[in-house]
Amino acid sequence: MTDSLNFKIKAIAANIRSKREHRNYTQEYLAAKLNISQNAYSKIELGYTKITVERLFQIAAILEFDVSELIDTEPFGVLKIAKVG
Repeated sequence: MTDSLNFKIKAIAANIRSKREHRNYTQEYLAAKLNISQNAYSKIELGYTKITVERLFQIAAILEFDVSELIDTEPFGVLKIAKVG
């Protein structure tokens, strides 16, 4: 895997975590909504698990954010929620 792709995967994982924390949702809550274990969900946020487009849309729907906000990998985009929220 290229460094660029690895960075993007980690940035998306960080965005998911940031948006979840913004909603004050626990990993357990998201995992239950996705019908997966908390451990499996944690691996998504850590960027260890490759997620499908379907799973990305499911997470976006639960968090009530557009998918585009989750996949924004620009350095400013990762920090956007902290500055606005």
